[in-house]
Amino acid sequence: MWINVTTIGDLVDRQAEVNGDTALVMPGVRLTYPQLSAASDRFAAGLAGLGVERGDKVGILMPAGLDYVLALFGAAKIGAVAVPINGRFKRHEAGYVIGHADLKVMLTGADPHGMDYPALVSEIISPDGKGSGGDESELVSTLSHVVCLTGRVDGFLSRADFEAAGEAVSFDEIKTRQKRVRVRDIALLMYTSGTTALPKGCLLTHEALTRQGEKVAKTRFFLTRGEGFWDPLPLFHCGGIVPMLGCFSVGAKYCHAGHFDAGQAIRTIEKERCTVLYPSFEAIWLPVLEHPDFGKADFSHVRLIQNIATPERMAQFEERMPWAKQVTSYGSTECATNLTMGLPDEPFEVRAKTLGKPVEGMEVKITDPETGEKLGPGVMGELCFRGYSCFEGYYKDTAQTAAAFDSDGFFHSGDRASIDQGGNLVFGGRLKDMLKVGGENVAAIEVEDFLIRHPAVKVAQVVGVRDERYGEVPAAFVELREGATVSGAALVEFCMGAIATYKVPRYVRFVTEWPMSGTKVKKFELRDSLTGELDAKGIREAPRPGSKK
Repeated sequence: MWINVTTIGDLVDRQAEVNGDTALVMPGVRLTYPQLSAASDRFAAGLAGLGVERGDKVGILMPAGLDYVLALFGAAKIGAVAVPINGRFKRHEAGYVIGHADLKVMLTGADPHGMDYPALVSEIISPDGKGSGGDESELVSTLSHVVCLTGRVDGFLSRADFEAAGEAVSFDEIKTRQKRVRVRDIALLMYTSGTTALPKGCLLTHEALTRQGEKVAKTRFFLTRGEGFWDPLPLFHCGGIVPMLGCFSVGAKYCHAGHFDAGQAIRTIEKERCTVLYPSFEAIWLPVLEHPDFGKADFSHVRLIQNIATPERMAQFEERMPWAKQVTSYGSTECATNLTMGLPDEPFEVRAKTLGKPVEGMEVKITDPETGEKLGPGVMGELCFRGYSCFEGYYKDTAQTAAAFDSDGFFHSGDRASIDQGGNLVFGGRLKDMLKVGGENVAAIEVEDFLIRHPAVKVAQVVGVRDERYGEVPAAFVELREGATVSGAALVEFCMGAIATYKVPRYVRFVTEWPMSGTKVKKFELRDSLTGELDAKGIREAPRPGSKK
């Protein structure tokens, strides 16, 4: 199958030359391919007018709307590197990313549905462009401008200022700069939680993103021009960006949920007659299925739905919409979303109980985590992969990059998996001390590092416990300092508003002794003890953060 390897900016421009159909649908937004191409040119001019050059970093911390999409494409067109910042981050995490990424320009805007992003950026960055102090942020010595695209904030440029800067840049200059961008240039610096206490910046090329998007669109979703694709995943995730690029590669219509609302999702899917849905996580898809409007809607046009859930849950999903095939997948930021995915014509047992075969062009091997020896079919080991969509390494961290790749160029994921006789990936959990909370990666050490900042906490150990809605949620086991007292609710409150809500422990338990194996805490025993307690009480879904434990 022919794949057009291209840069992100060229992708939409080439489609605009031959396709006048709708490209992008978001709440309050509908753009054709020519309109999207022209709007991203204007945004690129604004960035260029602020002095953004090839390779400069452009931070994005704002709600998922048209400006976000234009920022991604505008930066790409002039060879800049977009840095999407997780919209769930609070000052601790966002401050670190803003400081670490060496931003030239920071883009932000108000979110009527949640976080006050401009206020958060104001807390982190002082009007002179430096870090505001504390341990959350390094000095932002590279930062030239902060732009608030909604309203006015003291010390920040306004939308009018941004647009005025762009008026001084010609269309010809943008196109000249766009021609200099190469497919192997870095397009995204995407921060993801790792096994260290702070997010890691994954460097992703134009090729990794556009080629992967097109491969999955053509060989897994079988998308064609004019079809509608619905995606509720955030635009600060690869799961929001790469499927969009896949849609644009084939001329399909990308329908993004913006701020997710189950009722709005139903209306969009029905009105736009979306054929492929990408909810990915049951925490998103269940509210749609359980919404009172679901039974009234016409979803007969839906043919394929990608979800990540247990086989039992996948069976329930398919039973609700038996005409639409459910497929699941394995993905990560390091492989630019979907490394593997099932095929709709495969038996349900394969689609639900395995994560499918590797996307063509990507190589997968399973190794013994101790010896590095390659393992045969059906044997659990560490999942490793290499290929065109693999990231280039961790930004400003040569040691972690070197440790993550072997001599043959395979990235060692830290996940347990096996390959069955049919070549399908079977997931076996994580080797790393990582949690997956409603699709978000959470490094246990990151939460532990924050908890021990509380003056009463001597030691904290965080584990993941199963949860019906989110897959798993964080649980904290805490040893207090001698003579100190604090409640579990107080520790949760200590975390609330300081770290992303999905990282906040849903359960807190206090201990005076730890189950040890040599020098290491046996976390599985902690997890098993809490799981047993929850099972005995019939608790299958965690309380909301901050409620009584």
